[in-house]
Amino acid sequence: MKQSEYLRYDAVALADLIRRKEVSAREVCEAAVERAAAVNGRLNAICYPQFSEALDQSYPSDGTFSGVPMLLKDLAQEQQGHPCTFGSRGLKNNIAPQDSEYVRQARAGGLVFLGRTATPEFGLKAVTESQLWGASRNPWNTELTPGGSSGGSGAAVAAGIVPMAGANDGGGSIRIPAAYNGLFGLKPSRGRISSGPFVGEAWTGASTDHVVTRTVRDSAAMLDVLSGPATGDPFNIAPPPAPYAELMQQAPRRLRIGVFTSSPYDTDVARECVDAVEDTARVLETLGHEVEYARPEFDGMALARCYLGLYFGEVSTLMDKAKAEFGARDEDFELDTRLLAMLGRTMPLPEYVRRRQQWNDFARALGAFFQGYDMYLCPTAGQLPAKIGELDTPGHLQLAARLMLMLKAGKLVHRSGQVDQMALESLARTPFTQLANLTGTPAMSVPMYWTASGLPVGVQFGAPHGDEATLLQLAAQLEDASPWFGRYELLEAMI
Repeated sequence: MKQSEYLRYDAVALADLIRRKEVSAREVCEAAVERAAAVNGRLNAICYPQFSEALDQSYPSDGTFSGVPMLLKDLAQEQQGHPCTFGSRGLKNNIAPQDSEYVRQARAGGLVFLGRTATPEFGLKAVTESQLWGASRNPWNTELTPGGSSGGSGAAVAAGIVPMAGANDGGGSIRIPAAYNGLFGLKPSRGRISSGPFVGEAWTGASTDHVVTRTVRDSAAMLDVLSGPATGDPFNIAPPPAPYAELMQQAPRRLRIGVFTSSPYDTDVARECVDAVEDTARVLETLGHEVEYARPEFDGMALARCYLGLYFGEVSTLMDKAKAEFGARDEDFELDTRLLAMLGRTMPLPEYVRRRQQWNDFARALGAFFQGYDMYLCPTAGQLPAKIGELDTPGHLQLAARLMLMLKAGKLVHRSGQVDQMALESLARTPFTQLANLTGTPAMSVPMYWTASGLPVGVQFGAPHGDEATLLQLAAQLEDASPWFGRYELLEAMI
């Protein structure tokens, strides 16, 4: 299979070609390896190649995606016998004793693993730049970030190495790379995809796995492959009435959609991100949907503090695990990571519990909003992609170092303005995605807009818990009304 031919197909189409024996799975895998060799040197998307192993990997012949290559993210999504570093030097010796439930289901779906994609340390940033793997780059403009934390996956799929790649989302890490790379990215509802067997609810239920894709139907079919509880999961979410691959082919009912473009944290929003939403709203109206300005009513800064509290606790716990199980030292972790861990260790337990309980306030507010609207539409990100290295400014590093010294001296409390400043710095570029994580609701980024300079800008839709079907139906309708697949041909000529 020629590389030029390989690039024309999504995962569903490749699986169909293999099933009808018009091409062999090995030929498809060879084309993927050839594409990786051609572009990964510029993008640094794949951090752990498994090319030889992929060419010889066996797979079930009756799977949805039998013989189709994919990439896994190097955060969770563990493969037995392979390292899973979480983008950290402190976890470089973390060899998985067994497959995660995600990988087990993907194997059963017939997928072939081409390797693993880069992520920032612990998946903590909306850029994919780590001291372990270096910087991953955006294929639309290699001076820019592909986003994070699934930035390696976003870059690889946009560049055509694979039609879809593993991703997970604890604060926007599926949707942000989808928005920055011109891809479709769906974050499923809490409980839709198992996080087992190593955790029950990832990031206390804020995080979930799925994929980034070029087409809506690939995402829907992969959701069918991955959905369902594993033994010992905390709860069993109601399944859809039919496979998502079938449901997405049905036209959505006439929807009432609330639109907002201002940041929940009162931070600046780029004009292009606002334009993308307003342009999409006009498309929705032409499709017969009712669109009006409306937003969920909740305390944005309270949500920022609650989200950062989750950060602090999770980072300190993961650092402690790396030290206890793999002999990691403080210097094996990046400065920002060490600061977050210190904040986690010094947060009073009642304060952590108070913040965790406050998640209920956001869920109730969003539930009240959905009493009058079927969905919300807003920007996926608040700003266009940052330049590589832009966020590692001397001022940011000095602030982090100063906060660490104050923590050590006992002169910093968690309700200080300096902690709030760090929270806003951390979330200002991507203020729209965390709501869906803390409420456990599904949300998606759809590539509906390109800037005058040719950069993709995603828009975000959110729906009530368990309603991935309506999101996928609307996404498919938008994909028909404003096709984006052809834009990848322009990108392929650029890189």
